[in-house]
Amino acid sequence: MSNDNKDKDKKENGNGNGQYPPKPDNGSQQKDQSTNQSTSAEGASVESNGALNTPVFLTVTEEELNQIKKEAAEYKDKYLRQLAETDNMRKRLQKERQELIQHAMQNVIVEFLNPIDHMENALSFTLNMSDEVKNWATGFQMILNQFKDVLTGHGVVPFSSKGMEFDPHHHEAIEITSTTDHPEGTIVSESLRGYKMGNRTIRPARVNVAKAPEKTTEQDEKKEDQTS
Repeated sequence: MSNDNKDKDKKENGNGNGQYPPKPDNGSQQKDQSTNQSTSAEGASVESNGALNTPVFLTVTEEELNQIKKEAAEYKDKYLRQLAETDNMRKRLQKERQELIQHAMQNVIVEFLNPIDHMENALSFTLNMSDEVKNWATGFQMILNQFKDVLTGHGVVPFSSKGMEFDPHHHEAIEITSTTDHPEGTIVSESLRGYKMGNRTIRPARVNVAKAPEKTTEQDEKKEDQTS
């Protein structure tokens, strides 16, 4: 083999010592690229954080500051007004709800008062009855007392009107009697007992009211004499 062919084989197959030139390492190249990108990102992050941490100063004129204070005071006043209106509405709705419940209870209780009155009136006539009837009356009286205890537990109590001055808020005049034995406007008798629930009258008492007799004049007396 000629020398030229040997040199050619050396160039193609190696350096003559059986060693080949090193191949480029792709992993090292990717690692270097990753390192460079990470370094660039850290630099950009530092620059960004530096820009965010840098304080920014704004210049506000005295007129603008006064306007801002004025608007803040207006918003605060509106907020307090709205808060007060909301609280008042809540209290009003709660009061109306309580009044509605109380009114419904009053209507039901008033319906029970008439049977209680009838039972009281019936039991008042048992004094002159036989012993057997009195024994039955004793049992009914106990039941009647239980009804009254339930009413008392709900604040429902009767009130006496005889001898009191007539009050249209608590009394219903069903009869007027001319008399000098009682002052005018005084309740002479009571035909139906009244009841209250708290401070409110749920059933007015039916009463007989005294009235002063009319004074006769001398002409009326003469006419009466002539007629007689």
